[in-house]
Amino acid sequence: MLQPTEHEIRASFVNCTKGETKRLALPRDLATRPWHDLDFLGWRDDAAPQRAYLVTETGDGLMGVALRLASPHTGQARRSMCSLCLTTHTGNGVSLMTARKAGPSGQQGNSVGAYICADLACSLYLRGKKQAAPGGRLHESLTLAEQIERTTANLTGFLSRVVD
Repeated sequence: MLQPTEHEIRASFVNCTKGETKRLALPRDLATRPWHDLDFLGWRDDAAPQRAYLVTETGDGLMGVALRLASPHTGQARRSMCSLCLTTHTGNGVSLMTARKAGPSGQQGNSVGAYICADLACSLYLRGKKQAAPGGRLHESLTLAEQIERTTANLTGFLSRVVD
């Protein structure tokens, strides 16, 4: 992914008002992110832990969505799989993230959700730059390029449900 500017990031959101995009907290480490290893930019809001944001490149430019995390699951330890990168995590490593739909449907309160790595570091898990719990990345016969393509397709599918 190419490093976007703050203006490009804020202008990319499809499910926020202009006021919301002006107020959203951008990550402080934009300049030091490993851009060549990222398929999308994802971050959690430090001031509001139930909020997260995701920005990716599409054929039409950047597209961003604001996400809300479901309340953490309590109780016994469990394994969950990210629906984007297929990394498994224990505990709260995967969260249900919901995105308000774009346009009038979202204004009526409609949303879509997906189980996603809670830290939004899917790209780094795929490339082995970040490790999940033991057994977090299953051995696959797919090449890294094919795994990246699958993750991108899964993300595209989720985003298409946001804008539909």
